[in-house]
Amino acid sequence: MATKQKPLHHIRVGNVRASIWKQSSEKGPFMTVTFSRSYKDKSEQWQNGHSYVGSDLESLVDCARDAKEWMRKHR
Repeated sequence: MATKQKPLHHIRVGNVRASIWKQSSEKGPFMTVTFSRSYKDKSEQWQNGHSYVGSDLESLVDCARDAKEWMRKHR
């Protein structure tokens, strides 16, 4: 039975979230990051998307910067 991998860390800035993941390769472990944006759909249910409106871009940049710094500190 396979277990679902969980992120090492989450960073949230506004509606944008970075998830930092541990990966492995022949050359050793490394980290990757994925980004998502939370929003409410027509039914007022929270969803996650991977596209960003103009007002999200500053949060996306700040989130990426914070993720980069966290990854640098936790190598």
